[in-house]
Amino acid sequence: MKRPSLGEGNQFELAPDWVCEILSPSTVRLDKKQKLPVYAEFETRCLWLLDPLARAMETFRLTSGKWLLTGFHSGDDKVRAEPFQEIEIELAVLWSP
Repeated sequence: MKRPSLGEGNQFELAPDWVCEILSPSTVRLDKKQKLPVYAEFETRCLWLLDPLARAMETFRLTSGKWLLTGFHSGDDKVRAEPFQEIEIELAVLWSP
């Protein structure tokens, strides 16, 4: 496994294996239309999109340079999702005030 190193400006030079975006009405277009292609370009392997207003979670895996939807979860679902499938996540906890 390649170890991240700090580049100029204290930025890591290794793309993450996983990204989780918290969507909001003011950023959803930016998050989906502009960021997702960048994550794919840098070969981020797994992506989660959390939408607190819709109380929903979408999970994706990068496959042949394209995002493949691997799951749609909502409400009080209990989720095991890549790359943390060993951990069960109770979505209700995420939506709590």
